Amino acid sequence: MARYLITSALPYINGIKHLGNLVGSMLPADVYSRYLRLRGHEVLYICATDEHGTPAELAAKEAGLSVEEFCRRQHDLQAEVYRGFALSFDYFGRSSSAQNRELTQHFGRRLTENGLIEERSIQQVYSPADGRFLPDRYVIGTCPHCGYDRARGDQCENCTRLLDPTDLIEPRSAVSGSTELEVRETRHLYLRQSQLAERVRAWIETKQDSWPVLTTSIAMKWLNEGLEDRGITRDLDWGVPVEREGYEGKVYYVWFDAPIEYIGATKELSDSTGGEIDWRSWWRGEAAEDVTYVQFMAKDNIPFHSVMFPAMQMGTGEDWKLADYIKGFNWLNYYGGKFSTSQNYGIFLDQALELLPADYWRYFLMANAPESDDTSFTWELFAAQVNKDLADTLGNFVNRVLTFSRKRFGDQVPAGGQPGEVEARLGERVAAMLGDYSEALDGMQFRKAAQALRALWSEANGYLEQKAPWQEIKTDPEAAALTLRTAMNLIQLFAQVSEPIVPDTAARLRGVFPGLAGTEDGQRTWPTPERAAALDTVPAGADFTVPEVLFRKITDDDLAAWRDRFGAQ
Repeated sequence: MARYLITSALPYINGIKHLGNLVGSMLPADVYSRYLRLRGHEVLYICATDEHGTPAELAAKEAGLSVEEFCRRQHDLQAEVYRGFALSFDYFGRSSSAQNRELTQHFGRRLTENGLIEERSIQQVYSPADGRFLPDRYVIGTCPHCGYDRARGDQCENCTRLLDPTDLIEPRSAVSGSTELEVRETRHLYLRQSQLAERVRAWIETKQDSWPVLTTSIAMKWLNEGLEDRGITRDLDWGVPVEREGYEGKVYYVWFDAPIEYIGATKELSDSTGGEIDWRSWWRGEAAEDVTYVQFMAKDNIPFHSVMFPAMQMGTGEDWKLADYIKGFNWLNYYGGKFSTSQNYGIFLDQALELLPADYWRYFLMANAPESDDTSFTWELFAAQVNKDLADTLGNFVNRVLTFSRKRFGDQVPAGGQPGEVEARLGERVAAMLGDYSEALDGMQFRKAAQALRALWSEANGYLEQKAPWQEIKTDPEAAALTLRTAMNLIQLFAQVSEPIVPDTAARLRGVFPGLAGTEDGQRTWPTPERAAALDTVPAGADFTVPEVLFRKITDDDLAAWRDRFGAQ
């Protein structure tokens, strides 16, 4: 049994996230975590809400709440939505926790002691109308690189280029909208990333043959352009306070404390369990040497996780666990345009769950995961895949087999004769397909994994069509009984192997055979190829039930209503 530490990029606190956020980090991390657990590995899947920074303050002000109360409410709302999507976090923490504050300040002290943080006087935007210095995200304007007219002062959401507020064309305050801005001198702390660039480069170079090209290309682009020292403090009240004389009223930049929250959330879990889960054993020294650490994120987060966070870890001089693998994703677009939380464009997760249960979305998103390039959500594609793959291929197979068997043989699995050549060939193909599916999940190739799972479902339908038990029953009831028993074993196999992608459906399929808890030893485990090929987990005489329809088809009326509600270009 191996140990796996899984983290997905922290969802920001200002509002419910959209489908693009889900498919770019949390959902594939969940699929991978579920798969590893079924293989018998020890898994710790950690996530949290990212709660500091300017947008939280602005959103709280707009909601008429204190920022603390706003973040508490939003954390609870996001946690509820993620439960709705069956995300199996071992812990879902908060970056505003006492544990993260303690660890962030510890990182700050260690980096200072090692000469990697220095104070600099800089020119910063000041708004007389607001009576304050404006942190980067409080300044909005036109990006000088791509012309996007709502670029933030730290990064352009459209082209992802990092910015300084003074780079913006026609800048304005995000608080008051005032364009009467001044540039004044102030003091801030800078992380001397330039001093760590070669150590980070050497580390990245050891990963170039094993990490996705998307991840390494973005990381090396940053390094090749020259890793610049980066300001890590801001003039804000909300955040982790800086422990330095003269820095009252300043906090650490949100992108400094946010990745530390992966450690902080693990410590939150450790503290909440009274040390039953030792956070240090996952993050520090020899105790963590047997841990494989895998991160999941969309491409706009890759620079911070592949360069900035490891630079911070290295710079402390301490033995923090570095990522072993960073799985980066491109973007899921909506009819060719970007999903956007800030602009309320696209389908948001609470809205998605209002329309259909989680497994419809989980399957579609994995089948169209934006791994090699950006992909686009359209209602037409969504409906076609749901109707064909889920409703027809999986759902109809289960319904046909169980209802026909109950009608002709009653509520127990029929015995029938001994398996023949057709069943032997079926078992061989199923074992091979299971190998393809496992290989795709091992390699975190989620589109291939969804294709392999669909191929298993299709193989079952092919067998059923070939044997045609509704014809066999007329002349050879024993042959029909064998076909149905074999098909029921396929249903039980699907209950096991479908769980990573469609866990709620897998649970319903496990309920088909109430005398079986998933496998013969009563545990949910991943079947071996030999066990899958045998197709004999469900014995003759076992009780079974017929579930309600697993997936309903999406109608033309549904499509028309959803296109009208959400827009479709």
